[in-house]
Amino acid sequence: MTALDFFPRWRVRLGYVVAVVTLFLARPTPRSIAVGGLVGIIGLCIRAYAAGYLHKQEVLTTTGPYARTRNPLYFGSSFLALGAALAMYSLWAAGLLLVYFALVYTFVMRREAMELRHKHGDTFTAYASGVPLFFPKLLVAPQSANGSAFSWAQYKKNHEYQAALGFILLLAGLVLLWWLRLR
Repeated sequence: MTALDFFPRWRVRLGYVVAVVTLFLARPTPRSIAVGGLVGIIGLCIRAYAAGYLHKQEVLTTTGPYARTRNPLYFGSSFLALGAALAMYSLWAAGLLLVYFALVYTFVMRREAMELRHKHGDTFTAYASGVPLFFPKLLVAPQSANGSAFSWAQYKKNHEYQAALGFILLLAGLVLLWWLRLR
């Protein structure tokens, strides 16, 4: 099994272990939780915007945020990871979380690119040649009117609300951890 196979399959299971360890290392403060929460909200907004365009397994999505980066969901997730790292207020927890994110999602994005190239062929190759893998390009040519538009129904279909719920639960857990450490 190669790293391209391992990380996409095990990212959630490994994520649980990383979450437990980072929470153990966390030393949150009200200020760190607030700052991390604000950064995380940026990530949630990016993810919500992307999820409203994404038609998983149906079509190659190239409009909306997908015209700027091939992975706007993961780009938004990077803000969530950074927000969580800031909220935890621990260099060890932040380092572990950010290294985990960078390592795992580098392989996940490369694996998904291979799958999309296999499924969509030259269409994906042309798309990938003009759109960066992760960091969005700022200037994008105007999109044609026949491209898909943002849809709240698609947002719900992609279950993106789960990311928001998970982040809120993390922040609540950090507040509880802070409160317990006061006692």
